[in-house]
Amino acid sequence: MTKKKAVEAEGEVEGEAPKKTVKKAAVKKATTKKAAKAEDAAEDGATPVKKVKKTTAKKPSAKSKKAAEADVRVKLFWGVFSPTMKRVAVFHYHEKKLAEKKAKELTDGKSPHFVAKIKEAIEPTA
Repeated sequence: MTKKKAVEAEGEVEGEAPKKTVKKAAVKKATTKKAAKAEDAAEDGATPVKKVKKTTAKKPSAKSKKAAEADVRVKLFWGVFSPTMKRVAVFHYHEKKLAEKKAKELTDGKSPHFVAKIKEAIEPTA
């Protein structure tokens, strides 16, 4: 111990009145409910009781239909449509020029017809 600390311990410092010491309150740590229960149980000498979680039976998920839909093959056609989206004519994919020609014939100035792609499913023959 140094000389200054020894004098302070006796309560006298040269030329000064004895200082009063004030104890600060200890800072408590934030604890969770689980930790608090474990500490209480440890203080009592008992082992902490663990809760058993209830297991709920999961519902079987519905089987996805994506696998069945993946096997569906599609064929592409050109369709001639009226302004009200009614299909007027259908042409094979390689006949696009004929479809455009038909749309031009049906367009008489006031009702423009147009050409759009149509996908239709092909059923397997096997």
